[in-house]
Amino acid sequence: MPALEENYKRILDNVSKAALRSGRDPGAVRLIAVTKTVGIDRVREAAALGITDFGENRVREAASKVEQMPELRWHFVGHLQSNKAKDVLPFYTLIHTLDRPSLAEALQRSAEKLDRLVDALVQVNTSGEESKFGLAPGELSLFLEKISAYERIRVRGLMTMAPFVKDPEETRPVFESLRRLRDENTRPGLELTELSMGMTNDYEVAIEEGATMIRIGTALFS
Repeated sequence: MPALEENYKRILDNVSKAALRSGRDPGAVRLIAVTKTVGIDRVREAAALGITDFGENRVREAASKVEQMPELRWHFVGHLQSNKAKDVLPFYTLIHTLDRPSLAEALQRSAEKLDRLVDALVQVNTSGEESKFGLAPGELSLFLEKISAYERIRVRGLMTMAPFVKDPEETRPVFESLRRLRDENTRPGLELTELSMGMTNDYEVAIEEGATMIRIGTALFS
């Protein structure tokens, strides 16, 4: 069995076990295959296994892959510069990294020109690391209120990144905090259904804490 298929089956098994441990339906967790260092042939191989959601971190470097396989659901999971908003919208299903008013304004303008809606997740820095992008947890409520004026942007949920640590259990408070923020800020007209959290090192803990999307690169393509 090719390594990619073995890796995929192992991840699906881990996802199922983590979901069942926390009383959740494994089908409620979506795998985003992160392909920032992966060539188009490997993307095709992954798609042939049934993977439908793929994530990219950089607009320019990903352009060729995204344009060659538009039938896939592409997620933008990297830090997005405001001046790149117009380049992302035509190709990406979901933007995971909305984290500041200037980006919201740029997405709104570009969406108006394209006459479309933008699905996005708000990135929150629940780890407190200075090296991480995202809003401080205390800024989330006001930010959501401000961008509610942008009728072209549909906020679907929240996203966070945990620090890389040897023991994945240490990341649990980071994910728990995002879930709590989701619960506190969900209201009629703002259904924050998605939690994008968990990567190769910690996705099982993230699932136990409510992740609906996990972003996996190394564990799948290594």
